Amino acid sequence: MDKRREENLRVKENIINTLFRFMQKKSLSDITVTELVKGAGVARASFYRNYDSKEDVLVTLIRDVLELFRNEMKEDPAGLYSYDNVVLSFSYFQKYRKYILDLYHSGFAMAILEEINHFHESIEGTMPSSSIEKYKLYMYTGALFNTAIVWLSEENPVDATDIASFFFQKIKNI
Repeated sequence: MDKRREENLRVKENIINTLFRFMQKKSLSDITVTELVKGAGVARASFYRNYDSKEDVLVTLIRDVLELFRNEMKEDPAGLYSYDNVVLSFSYFQKYRKYILDLYHSGFAMAILEEINHFHESIEGTMPSSSIEKYKLYMYTGALFNTAIVWLSEENPVDATDIASFFFQKIKNI
C-alpha cells in the first residue's frame, strides 16, 4: 500500500475513533468539527477530504464495513440467505460490536438499518414496487438487525455460530 493511502486510512481511523470517544460523553450534535479534528490530531482539510459532515463519518463507516462484508460473502444460490452468509453476518456484528452498540445507543439504529437495507437491495437487484418479494428482503434485514442488537447487548452473548444457526433455522423458510 502506498504511503498516501496508508496515511489517509490512519486519518480516517483517528477521526472515527475520536468521534466515538466523544459520543460517549455528549451527543453528536454537540460535537464540533473543530474539536473532532483537534482530538483526532488531523487537519480540517483532511476531515473534509474524506467526509461531508460528522454524520457522514458514521454512514461511511457503516458502508465501508458492508463493503468488507460483500468481499467476504460466499457465492451461493441462496445468496444472502445462505447459512454461510448468515454466519458471516453475525461474525461481522460481533467484530464491530462496540461501534454498532455505540451507534444504537446514540440513536443511530435507523441509520444502520437503512444502510443494511440499501446493501441488501444492491445485492438482490431492483424489484418492482408492487413485488411481494421485496418484503422478504425487509423481513430478513429487520429480523437480522434486531436479533443482532439483542444478542450484542447481552453481557455474555452466545457464540456467533450458535446465534447464526438459531437465526438461520428460524428464517430459512422466508
